[in-house]
Amino acid sequence: MAPNDLREIIRNGLLSFPVTPFDSDDNFSKAPFQAHLDWLSQHPVAGLIVAGGTGEMFSLAPSEIVEVVRATKEISGDAPVIAGCGYGTRVACDLAREIEAAGGDGILLLPHYLTEGPQEGVANRIRSVCKATNMGVIVYNRGQAQISAETLQQLADECPNLIGFKDGTGDIDTVRRVTVALGDRLSYIGGMPTHELFAQAYKGAGMPTYSSAVFNFVPETALKFHKAFLAGEDATCEQLLRDFYYPFAKIRDRKTGYAVSAIKAGVALRGFETGSVRAPLTNLTPEEVEMMRDLIDGYK
Repeated sequence: MAPNDLREIIRNGLLSFPVTPFDSDDNFSKAPFQAHLDWLSQHPVAGLIVAGGTGEMFSLAPSEIVEVVRATKEISGDAPVIAGCGYGTRVACDLAREIEAAGGDGILLLPHYLTEGPQEGVANRIRSVCKATNMGVIVYNRGQAQISAETLQQLADECPNLIGFKDGTGDIDTVRRVTVALGDRLSYIGGMPTHELFAQAYKGAGMPTYSSAVFNFVPETALKFHKAFLAGEDATCEQLLRDFYYPFAKIRDRKTGYAVSAIKAGVALRGFETGSVRAPLTNLTPEEVEMMRDLIDGYK
């Protein structure tokens, strides 16, 4: 898929962040992954971001990410397949090429590992990855890879396949500076954990859509919120926030890392094999799983 075509497809649609299931030996489990994707495919989304944050990209080997992309392409139909990509610059460049060879349509460039870097260094990494692939590249503004509007403008001028900006910082000032400076040049994606909690505020800053993790286990609810969000039906959004999203966040916030673990537990409660999360994440306790069950029962 041409980068500009991908940019337009994801501009306003909901993006799905599938989990990555593991078997009893802690290996990627292809059949349950595809069964879950097949179930989700009954509902319309603008694209699939596989092996991303919710998909535990940070715990996957590069070869596993490519394996996940191949498994997704086998059953994804017309839905664009965007894959998580990251680590150090050289690894990220190699991984981008392998994702492209596996049939990926784009990458979400996650932050580099451990060390901080100046704007020039962060820009050099993004530039190198863009040059390493023909796919569309979405920058994930988070952690050590935060980028200014000025730097992003320069990169957008230099890199035609830089098509998107996803924010996971909560820094509305930076988000607004980016959307004002770059206008329609990029697609903008909200990327806070459980972004529905922030979606209305981000919309006011010029960010018209987001990726939904809860789509993994309550797709109807996720789409109902997104439809109301796009239509400006604040009363519906507030009802769903009050009755579903804030109770979910209360479970999610019980322990660091549960933004992923709770999603995986939700998928398992819908009848799909997920296996455990990988360290350093931990699974929900049995008590917390029951809390999730009670919440989901009202939103199946």
